[in-house]
Amino acid sequence: MSPLSVERSFAAYGASHWLVLGVLAAGVLALARFGGHYRGTSTVRTAGRVFAAVLVAFHLPILVYDLTPARFDVEHSLPFQISDLSWMAAAWALWTQQRWAYALTYYWGLTLVPQALLTPALDGPEAPSIDFISFWGQHLLVLWAAVFLTWWVGLRPTWRDFAFAAVVTVTWGLAMLAFNAVAGTNYLFVSRRPDNPSLLDLMGEWPWYLGVELVVGLAAWALLTWPWTRSRTVVA
Repeated sequence: MSPLSVERSFAAYGASHWLVLGVLAAGVLALARFGGHYRGTSTVRTAGRVFAAVLVAFHLPILVYDLTPARFDVEHSLPFQISDLSWMAAAWALWTQQRWAYALTYYWGLTLVPQALLTPALDGPEAPSIDFISFWGQHLLVLWAAVFLTWWVGLRPTWRDFAFAAVVTVTWGLAMLAFNAVAGTNYLFVSRRPDNPSLLDLMGEWPWYLGVELVVGLAAWALLTWPWTRSRTVVA
């Protein structure tokens, strides 16, 4: 077998990783830059619904594919990760502009998703494999949705949104602790740290890192809330 016929495995901070991060940054900058030009116009609602349709069209076939018998793996196929819940919340927020969906998209999309992008738990071949496309597409689209909803639609996080997102996240984490104990899985990485290097490596052993992660996460969310709430006259 020639070397060219062997699929290369994804390497964190290799060429493909930097390329994706560059695409992410370009998309964020473009959305933030042009948001003010369209906010308050009918274009925003239309663009939001198109964006929602793109999210569903991208993720739903992959979800169905992962649940097929040939592909199914109880440890990875179930849509229980925050990234799975994020795209669902983002699609609903883009279509309806409902606050609860925006809150989850905003906090998950701007903190938990970037963590996954910077320390990707991706153990598989490079592009154009389905795992590569699924992982990066899932995370980039959610983060862009959070930026779109904030800078284009004009939604802003409140302390009530902060509390709602915190309760939902902690409740889901506890549910995954119970599920992981029964199924032998590690959804949300609440039962053990991921095998790949991550920020959790700096937070101690299980279960202590869960408490540290909670405090750090809530502090980050508070910092993402405070600038918008200290003055409602702030213009993005």
